[in-house]
Amino acid sequence: MEQIRNFELIIDDATLSDLKARLCATRWPDEETVKDWSQGVPVSYLRQIIDHWRNKYDFQRLSQRINRWPNFTTNFDGLDIHFMHIRSSNPHARPLILTHGWPGSVVEFLRVIEPLTEPQKFKGKSADAFHLVIPSLPGYGFSGQPKQAGWGVEKIGDTWAKLMRRLGYDWYLAQGGDWGSAVTYCIARQDHDHCRAIHLNLVFVPPDESATDLNDFEISALKSLKFYADWDSGYAKQQSTRPQSLGYGLADSPTAQAAWIIEKFYAWTDCDGNPENVISRDEILDNIMVYWVSNTGASSARLYWESIDIFKEISEVKVPMGASIFPKEIIRTSRRFAERVYTNIIYWNELNKGGHFAAFEEPQLFVEEVQNCFREIS
Repeated sequence: MEQIRNFELIIDDATLSDLKARLCATRWPDEETVKDWSQGVPVSYLRQIIDHWRNKYDFQRLSQRINRWPNFTTNFDGLDIHFMHIRSSNPHARPLILTHGWPGSVVEFLRVIEPLTEPQKFKGKSADAFHLVIPSLPGYGFSGQPKQAGWGVEKIGDTWAKLMRRLGYDWYLAQGGDWGSAVTYCIARQDHDHCRAIHLNLVFVPPDESATDLNDFEISALKSLKFYADWDSGYAKQQSTRPQSLGYGLADSPTAQAAWIIEKFYAWTDCDGNPENVISRDEILDNIMVYWVSNTGASSARLYWESIDIFKEISEVKVPMGASIFPKEIIRTSRRFAERVYTNIIYWNELNKGGHFAAFEEPQLFVEEVQNCFREIS
């Protein structure tokens, strides 16, 4: 059996000295010509973030938060995969793998670990407990950066299935949003003998263009999808076509890396115009730090180059599936459209608050949704 090795995140002094110097040396562009975020992150806001990063942020905060939990690495096909593995104290806890997306990381899940593994400490029931496996996607965070093409979501799905078997789980549950949703979809298609059920907080199913009896939810969802296509998807086009060209700026400038990520926290959270209304400034910087200290701006973007076409042809999934649809999600699907792909929907809920980064924005709601979904699985 391939070795599973302990992992500890260490951010050394040289890395931090270099980061601080680059932050101090930021060359700023001129200000935007509008009074909103329609041209991107406003200079005045980003200056506040960078000032906080330089002068108030605890540069060891990320390592302390990550190292609180058991972390490991193991190798698949020559690539090291980082993952957190937190076993519940409850003897009947069920194994659950959580997969993040872009521009997220395992940081998204830090506040839901204990409520999911030890629900009885949070006025919940021990029967709802899970053993958690939380991997970093290849090319993201503390996993290795692929040296050859081919690490798309299908291969990642196969790798996650192998990881669960390597950890000794004969069966498991899976959850994901953003790219994690695509990976979880692939798991359900490719490892249906072992994956007992899935939960998604982003459900992408191409809309039925022949449908004429659209309800209010579907009309709203189509409007949101059009806005995304017209005004909010430039990052995806760049990352799916020329991720390497983008990567030079992200690798060289922490300010550029911060802006590239913060724009999406503004656009995709249910934040009423300020991402810090739902995710603290320090938590946003924790997530940015993951990308900076691992130098994964380019390698994370390549997942778009590898897998953007996965959304063009969605195949039938028979594994039991549950979904939580948050109102500010960038792509929303109605249940009747989802049923064209997911033929065994066991749970479906449309919530009244929350956005794309469900576990990060609304940890309590996320925990409740995951628990409610998987209660349907004995």
